[in-house]
Amino acid sequence: MWRLKVSERSSPWLRSMNNLLGRQEWVFDPDLGTPEERAQVDKARREFAKHRFERKHSSDLLMRIQYAKENPHNHLGDLPAVKLQENDDVTEEAVWTSVKRAVNRVCNLQAHDGHWPADYGGLLFLLPGLNEDGGWGLHIEGYSTMLSSALNYVALRLLGECTNGGDGAMEKSKRWILEHGGATFTGAWGKFWLSVLGVYDWSGNNPVPPEFWLLPYYLPFHPGRMSCYCRMVYMPMSYIYGRRFVGPITPLVLELRKELYTDAYDEIDWNKARTECAKEDMYNPHSLVLDILWTIVHKFEPIMFHWPWRKLRNKALAFTMRHIHYEDESTHYINLGAVPKALSMLACWIEDPDSEAFRCHIARVPDYLWIAEDGMKMMAYDGSQVWDACLTIEVLLATGLIKELGPTLKRAHSFIKNSQLLENCPGDLNYWYRHISKGGWTFTTADDGWQVSDCSAHGLKVKIISSSSPLKKLYNQI
Repeated sequence: MWRLKVSERSSPWLRSMNNLLGRQEWVFDPDLGTPEERAQVDKARREFAKHRFERKHSSDLLMRIQYAKENPHNHLGDLPAVKLQENDDVTEEAVWTSVKRAVNRVCNLQAHDGHWPADYGGLLFLLPGLNEDGGWGLHIEGYSTMLSSALNYVALRLLGECTNGGDGAMEKSKRWILEHGGATFTGAWGKFWLSVLGVYDWSGNNPVPPEFWLLPYYLPFHPGRMSCYCRMVYMPMSYIYGRRFVGPITPLVLELRKELYTDAYDEIDWNKARTECAKEDMYNPHSLVLDILWTIVHKFEPIMFHWPWRKLRNKALAFTMRHIHYEDESTHYINLGAVPKALSMLACWIEDPDSEAFRCHIARVPDYLWIAEDGMKMMAYDGSQVWDACLTIEVLLATGLIKELGPTLKRAHSFIKNSQLLENCPGDLNYWYRHISKGGWTFTTADDGWQVSDCSAHGLKVKIISSSSPLKKLYNQI
């Protein structure tokens, strides 16, 4: 069975500023669980699979099964369920009984370190579920897109799934991709990852040259002025693009070159493919000015691989790699979300597959993986620990049941207190395109390092409330 571990060290390569407080990691133990518990987990999985097209969201039943055993307490008593008929009056007693039952559920899902573990699934090209039409959507409820469909089809093929004809899931997926034009119509991020694998040519990408990072910062289009998430995506992406890295061309890669396109791979017009995009993926068409700019850069950028321009390319690659290492170390190798995490980890591997940086990256991969009855998925971030804990504390306090919930609130307040950022990132923050973070709170854990304004506001609010005389007195009595 799978088991959720919280705030525990599982690798010597893990780096932390507060003993990994809030870290969530699912681990598999073949000897874990009674026969009854294993049967309960299997039933949950079967039920989800049976109804996966009607009820696409999981209910985190694996975590609930585990915590029902670890936290079997009824803090407010064993209360009966309230079931009202259509014409029944809603009494104050019925409302309070329902509130107390809900509070019991919430308290029983709290981890020992004070936060409430939870799935933070997001973009479904990470690890999603298949749609009925054979494609994959960008979100659980979304229609199929070429970006998600191409990447997930390739991922399943890499994991050993085969296309043997007939009308199985893989055949339906392949048919959906080809009927919508083939993988040349995937979005920019899809083109990028397929190029890394070797099933798409780098010349079919719009340029992401690392030399842009060497431009003067006062220019309004300097990439350092982009929003933090865009910057953290395109910095390692520009490094990988600048190196034109391609993985080993294996027999499977050659098979995928045949499976993903309507034309023979050697006959594809990559310059045309560079601007192709499926209508399902076209949220905002490119402007004419942007297309002209990309065309100019695309035409002249190849000179960067020849002397004397190669020197400038090498300088740009070294610059971007320094910034990648800075972000890795500042976030304890968590990075600002799953996409920057994967890109930065790949960049470190390309630079040196035996490096300490890459090993530290590998140790943080489990932080992004979540297990439920719908299987394993990759979360958009490494959780929402601080955000969820703050809001949950505020809701519990609003019930007025402070005395009854003393131990729960004390653990939660301790988690928030010890999740505050106590230092700024090192060095000249302007040089690293960073802002102050000391005194703030992140969305996830302190190790994440990225101060967020609304999370900081709620963190401060909770700390102020917890310092009030009634709560301090209550905590001292526990």
